[in-house]
Amino acid sequence: MNILTTPANFKAPWHGQAFALAVTLNEAGVFGWPEWTQAFGESLDTMRKDTPLDGSDDYYTAWIATLERILCDRDVVAADALAQMKKTGPRLLTPLRTATQ
Repeated sequence: MNILTTPANFKAPWHGQAFALAVTLNEAGVFGWPEWTQAFGESLDTMRKDTPLDGSDDYYTAWIATLERILCDRDVVAADALAQMKKTGPRLLTPLRTATQ
């Protein structure tokens, strides 16, 4: 799967990228699906406290938050390194960042 394109079942390229990243990390043994579902549910619950969710971008924003948390919790990436990368490094093509930014 080319994660830079938008498959028909994803409404935005970054939705597919987030999904592909999660699948790839699972296949690499970084986390199991039971751990993922638990952490993802917690991310959704946290987000619901601040705003109603509509199942669009917020759903995949929760995927990203969950991935970040698991990667930091497992020491795959240091929290400070992640924060720095989010400021300066490559990013998924989210609504807040386009391919030209």
